[in-house]
Amino acid sequence: MRRWISRVSLLVVAVVGGVLLTLNLSAWAERNASPALPLEDLRAFAEVYDAVKKGYVEPVEDQKLITEAIRGMVSGLDPHSAYLDPEEYQELQVGTQGEFGGLGIEVGMEDGFVKVVSPIEDTPAFRAGIKAGDLIVKIDETPVKGMSLRDAVKRMRGKPGTKVKLTIVRKEVDKPIVLTLTREVITVRSVKSKRDGNVAYVRVTQFQENTGPMLIEQLRKLRKDGALQGVILDLRNDPGGLLNAAIGVSGAFLPDDALVVKTSGRLPDSQREYRVRPSDYLRGPRERDYLADLPPEYRSVPMVVLVNGGSASASEIVAGALQDHGRAKIMGTRSFGKGSVQTILPLNNGAALKLTTALYYTPSGRSIQAKGIEPDFVVEETEKGAARFLREADLQQHLELDGKGVKRAGSGETATGEDKEEAPAEEPDMPPKFEYGSAEDRQYQAALKWLREGVAPPAPPAETSALGQAPKAAKR
Repeated sequence: MRRWISRVSLLVVAVVGGVLLTLNLSAWAERNASPALPLEDLRAFAEVYDAVKKGYVEPVEDQKLITEAIRGMVSGLDPHSAYLDPEEYQELQVGTQGEFGGLGIEVGMEDGFVKVVSPIEDTPAFRAGIKAGDLIVKIDETPVKGMSLRDAVKRMRGKPGTKVKLTIVRKEVDKPIVLTLTREVITVRSVKSKRDGNVAYVRVTQFQENTGPMLIEQLRKLRKDGALQGVILDLRNDPGGLLNAAIGVSGAFLPDDALVVKTSGRLPDSQREYRVRPSDYLRGPRERDYLADLPPEYRSVPMVVLVNGGSASASEIVAGALQDHGRAKIMGTRSFGKGSVQTILPLNNGAALKLTTALYYTPSGRSIQAKGIEPDFVVEETEKGAARFLREADLQQHLELDGKGVKRAGSGETATGEDKEEAPAEEPDMPPKFEYGSAEDRQYQAALKWLREGVAPPAPPAETSALGQAPKAAKR
């Protein structure tokens, strides 16, 4: 099994695949008095620290040793907890606001090379034709092999208007591809929409601070051309983001005060229910209630939600809530399976701790951790099948649930018992200019057929919905 060390966006660190909350560190400390320190273990740490300071082949600064010690302590907990230095924390804050600078590409590390997770739509990387799965082997004239992911990301950053040359290896291309991209300030519109006859199509690419108001704005525009027969909410390849944004998006299609998600952790504040109410989806009491502008029919018109293996965390909260309430049919392939909540704890030195503090549960009490949301109707990307997505259950140290509570799984251990050591499936042959919501989008076309004709592909055999009812396979 391939080992993914980490995943970041060029300038959006720690947002990908997350449900994020924020807490004040001093309040956290006052509320949770620490037990007695393990003195013997701390003595061992001091001995190692002293040995490195005195005997390492070259001098090492104290700050570097301490920072890396903290990183190691936190990263060993699970794949989503992390120590964010001041620069990374600033990037996180900028990223959740939906505007950042760079090339517009989400990347990870694989076998010593930078691997493209996904180009962000309408950015230099996207327009240059960079694809998911591409390996970046050179940045300008510097080989990437042996470079850390963070160093590689820094080299691809720069002032808007400056250029960077990327050398890319693509699976189906014999020779390396050399592209020169111009950096720019990227404003990501997290909501895109169109009207396809009498069906509204809305795609949410990430859950940011402005996602809720942007969604309502788009829904209002789509309604101006007449009554709607159905709505398609596309959450494919949406890695997640802010919890309050997920509640707001859910609230556009659910009744007031409907339960969206429950969280459970060790802290009293983590035992919560989040509902469709302003205090749960607005950023503050002074923010205008954007759901007040929602045309009422969006809470009753027939609806399909599209998901795939790239739909994670906040996307799964929305899909799970709409599925449990019987509000929408879920169509596509099984989602990523990230059912944990990360709390952002600002530190006094300008850094922050991103710590997994709770698990979330759908309204019916399901945990999707390392399992994912199962569609009511399975529809593959192509007739040849779906791409093999990296999922939560593939990650080392991912959390799982059993009858005794939470446990940590090592490399290759999964909640389903699947053999992850086998070679990943080949990616299907997608159209060269694939566009979400187009005639070539097989899953989108299946959703249209369901909404317009009441005919859907067969549901997964021997499966039941979250409320214990077998999903219908032919007529709605």
